[in-house]
Amino acid sequence: MLRGDRVALRPATPGDLPRFAAIIAEPEVARWWGEQKEGDDLRDDFFAADVTSYAVEVDGELAGFIMCSEITDPQYRSAGIDIALATAWQGGGLGTDAVRTLARHLLEDRGHHRLTIDPAASNERAIASYRKAGFRPVGVMRSYERGSDGTWHDGLLMDMLAGELR
Repeated sequence: MLRGDRVALRPATPGDLPRFAAIIAEPEVARWWGEQKEGDDLRDDFFAADVTSYAVEVDGELAGFIMCSEITDPQYRSAGIDIALATAWQGGGLGTDAVRTLARHLLEDRGHHRLTIDPAASNERAIASYRKAGFRPVGVMRSYERGSDGTWHDGLLMDMLAGELR
């Protein structure tokens, strides 16, 4: 269990998948997460060998999820983060707290020197949250991901180096 100021991150379990799917299906989340997945496809996203997934809990309630993937090659040791919070939990600083909590774990406990996160370039709320945690824009990745509308959208690559966590 990883503890932030207001959130707790606990390892996700297969029993969390229905709630995760419901969160991804919420219109304010779905617009950033693209095609909705179910069953084995959803399970594969959260429990792939190269992914570690956590349930984001606030006062014992499942508010969202946060995931990381780690590159363990000593020459490139780094990790990437993805997060989604249910609409009811957005806008109150919980996302920033969850990102900070996982970033601290990855930098201090797991020994990474650099972290990345890649929100949609138009997702201003997410970008502001990640900046608060210490991430900095690196550049725009053109036509990076297919949106739920079927068209390609730009992504913003952001990174944080050890020592930049806020």
